[in-house]
Amino acid sequence: MRHGKKINHLGRTDSHRKALLSNMAVSLIKHKRITTTLAKAKALRTYVEPLITKSKTDSTHSRRTVFSYVKDKEAVTILFREISEKVANRPGGYTRIIKLANRPGDNAEVAIIELVDYNDVYKKVEAKAEKKSTRRRGSGKKKAAEAAVEQEVAIEEPIAEETAQEEAAAQEPAVSTEEEAKDASEDKDPEAK
Repeated sequence: MRHGKKINHLGRTDSHRKALLSNMAVSLIKHKRITTTLAKAKALRTYVEPLITKSKTDSTHSRRTVFSYVKDKEAVTILFREISEKVANRPGGYTRIIKLANRPGDNAEVAIIELVDYNDVYKKVEAKAEKKSTRRRGSGKKKAAEAAVEQEVAIEEPIAEETAQEEAAAQEPAVSTEEEAKDASEDKDPEAK
């Protein structure tokens, strides 16, 4: 019975499997999409998603932790600069596995594994990624006071605009009646000109 055996060994030794997943993770990070067998894609997903989550917090510790799994400086740089910005608001599920037709040579199940945020076909409207800021003591009071001031200003501006519009509307009919009165007087007395 295989109770509790969550890791797919992929028919390889431990060191070979770690090297395989590390190299596949580098390829996925650099190219954003790779084609492989379904079993390797599923194993890669469990390997790379925690690394992407680590990349959201850009610190020396998280960079070293990721580098211990992915031994490629360029891939780590891409992960922490580009990919972490795109997935900042996503709470997991950074990869998508799409099954393809079986491979002709050995009839193996083939799949594409890709980073979700780099696909143009399924892409929705982009939401601006906000960088998390460190929380400091006492900063909440200042922000609340600034928000209250901004809200008061926002309320006062529409009121001022409405009064200006009402005054303009009140003045326009008076002007048009004066113009109509001049036109009417000219019509009655054409020799006055």
